[in-house]
Amino acid sequence: MKKLKKIFYCNVALLLLVLLLVGCAGGKNEEAKNPSDNDSASQSEENNDETEDNNQIGKDESESTTGSKEAITKNSNENSSKEAKEAKEAKDSNENSSKESSTDESNENSSEKGETKEKDQEDNALSKYPSEKIEYARVWLQLGPNQEIDELNVRHISAGEPINPNDDTSASYPEDVIQLAGSRLVDGSVTYSGNGDGTINVYNVPLRWDSSADVNKNFMQKYTKNIIENKKLVHVDPGVEEKIIKLIDIMNIH
Repeated sequence: MKKLKKIFYCNVALLLLVLLLVGCAGGKNEEAKNPSDNDSASQSEENNDETEDNNQIGKDESESTTGSKEAITKNSNENSSKEAKEAKEAKDSNENSSKESSTDESNENSSEKGETKEKDQEDNALSKYPSEKIEYARVWLQLGPNQEIDELNVRHISAGEPINPNDDTSASYPEDVIQLAGSRLVDGSVTYSGNGDGTINVYNVPLRWDSSADVNKNFMQKYTKNIIENKKLVHVDPGVEEKIIKLIDIMNIH
């Protein structure tokens, strides 16, 4: 009986040893198979990492592109705003220049109108006086030796009369002339003929003649002829209205 038990235990032990050996061999086979699985898993993990990296790079590139577009858009908007501002400033400047030009033209027109109005008023103020008297006053205002006179005497001299009435050898006036003089010798005189176009011929004739008894008898003839030959053409200025009226008021026509 003891012998059978011993055999039984030996068989059990042997079976357990076999099973243990079979288990070890299976484990090795599984380990041999598992590296491939592990490699696949590792490869998958690497692929996942690469995918994540690519996604991150794409995201970064997208963000960079978006940022660039935003920067370009911002710069474009800033440039557009700057151009619009410059255009507005240029427009305002042109408008101001136009307004200033219009103002200057308006002032010039107003000035011209004012001058025209004053001239019209002056003409209206002088319209009640004879044109001859206005001419006499204007000539004296321009050529009279003394403006502070008590009266203005006007004398008409006909053509053919001697320039020096005290000398028979004197040359004669070739045309009708007018002599203007004050009441005193110091006031001087102006002798002229009118041309009817705003100009006059001025003769340099003295107001008083000295005696020619002691001089050569041909002297006065040459002297008076020289006066005729050297007459001067003078344009008469319009003069000042108030002064013209004042001279007309003290005018005596002979």
